[in-house]
Order: sequence, then structure tokens, then C-alpha cells
Amino acid sequence: MTTVNNEAAVHPDPLMIAGTRLTSRLLFGTGRFPSPLVLKHALEASGTEVVTFAVRRINLEEVEDDSVLQHLHDRRLQYLPNTSGANNADEAVRIAKLARAAGLGSWIKVEISANPRSLLPDPIETLRATERLVKEGFDVLPYTTDDPILCKRLEEAGAAAVMPGGAPIGTGLGILNPYHLGLIVEEAKVPIIVDAGLGAAADAAQAMELGASAVLMNTPIAKAKDPVAMARAVRLAIEAGRLSYLAGRIPKKRYASASSMPEGSLHAPFDPEGAL
Repeated sequence: MTTVNNEAAVHPDPLMIAGTRLTSRLLFGTGRFPSPLVLKHALEASGTEVVTFAVRRINLEEVEDDSVLQHLHDRRLQYLPNTSGANNADEAVRIAKLARAAGLGSWIKVEISANPRSLLPDPIETLRATERLVKEGFDVLPYTTDDPILCKRLEEAGAAAVMPGGAPIGTGLGILNPYHLGLIVEEAKVPIIVDAGLGAAADAAQAMELGASAVLMNTPIAKAKDPVAMARAVRLAIEAGRLSYLAGRIPKKRYASASSMPEGSLHAPFDPEGAL
């Protein structure tokens, strides 16, 4: 009888980003929660080790006393400030430098929106910002579209991880193009983190089963009827999805296939030689 180590089953391998070892594959967005207390309990339920927040929401002159970060000080967390609100590469680079100067570390999520309605990332400015920030010594995690070619270009530019969206930010539509995500994962040599557009735990599980290294979630947790319960559900879904991906699913077939062999059944053809 085969025995399974529970810890190995839940965390069969670590997630490595920019030399940092993580056991959780859930990156956690901190915006839009109904209260700081709910945010704190959801963080605990999620098991996350990485939190992201918009630099524009942070008081850079008093980071330690900031209203967002003060609720995170009692946990060991990797900060991932983002450049949300930037309209071009120049603005994103300036925001990243301000965040690092304020002591928020070298990790930065490049987020440059091209259209205020869709909030889809600007591919050209995102690539430019990534190239510049890598040269400046940042560990860059760019949020981008699910274009396999663009994702590869961002990796080649030196991104520590690439973060394609499943759907436009906050829509909850789930993964609209699983085929593209599969192509991105196949070609990648850095972690692929599905970011934006997911709606529930099932979407997180699908992302992981497609081979994503991690998932970033904010709105699906913060705006759920019970954010704490949803945080736990997403955590379990990511663990299950990752284990399912590593286990290897069966191939899809067009027609039915019996789970038991016909030999030995009452309706199996009689084999006189086998009966002897």
C-alpha cells in the first residue's frame, strides 16, 4: 500500500520568485475589503506570503504607520507594490523608484493600463517599463495580456515572473482563453502567475491545472459575501489544482471508454482455450 506524506501532497514543490522560496501559491491583493479586520482574517485564512497594493494608496513618507501596511506588520510577508494608475513606462518607473526609496523592497508589479474602461494593460509600455526596471535592479513582475509572444518577450527582458490576466480586471469572468494560457506555460522558463479576471475558487483551480505557477486574487475574495471563507476556498483550490497538475490528467477522448475490462464478465466472448 502506498502512503502519501500530507505536507508533500499539499506543497510538492516550492515556488521560487527572484530567489525567494514560497510555499503558498496565492498572491493576495489588499484592496476593496469591507474593513481592516476582514482583511486581516482573510489574510490568515489564505495562507499567503505575498501581498500586493497600489503605491498610490500608500503614504510613502510614513510607510510604517500607513493605514494599509499597519494591518500587515504582525505577519512575515513579501511586499509586491504595484504601479496601478501609471499611464506609461515613465510613470511606472517613477512609482517603482519611489516605492523602493520608501523601503518597500525591490519587488515591483508593473501595471500600466491603456484604456480606463477595460483596464487592459498597455503591451508596449509594459515591455518598456520592464526593460528599464530590470536594468535598475528591480525584481519585475509585469501584469500583461494573455498573448504568448508578449509574455515571452517580457521573460526575455528579465522579468522575474510574468502575470497574464485571465480576463479584464475585476470582471470575474474567469479564464477566457485557456488555450493561450497553456501555450504561455509551455514556453515559460519563469513562473507564470494568473492575475486578474478570476471570479471564484474554481477559476483558481483551473489556472493551476493548466500549469500556472501561482494565482493573484483580490476582488473575488474582497467582494465575496464571506471574504474569509472565500480566501480559504481559494487556498484549497490552488493546492488541489497544483497537485492535480503534477499528478497528470488523463487525455480527453471523443468516445466513452469503460473503466473495467470486458474479460471475465458474463457477456464476454467464450474463449475455449482460456477455459482449459
